[in-house]
Amino acid sequence: MSNAPQVAGSTEEERRAYVKERFPCIADCDQCGFCAAYHGIDPETAYADYIAGKAEFLEVSLRYQR
Repeated sequence: MSNAPQVAGSTEEERRAYVKERFPCIADCDQCGFCAAYHGIDPETAYADYIAGKAEFLEVSLRYQR
């Protein structure tokens, strides 16, 4: 897996694609756990600020660190 695209050098579409590739939904939450890690919301919603270019990937990730 490559590093997350920086906000300044990427488009919204590239950031959205990265999140979808990094956290693929397998429709089996008991096995996957991504939504649980993001407090019951899907990763695309959790990373909305990153996708919109308002925050870097790491900044958003730190919001959900336990």
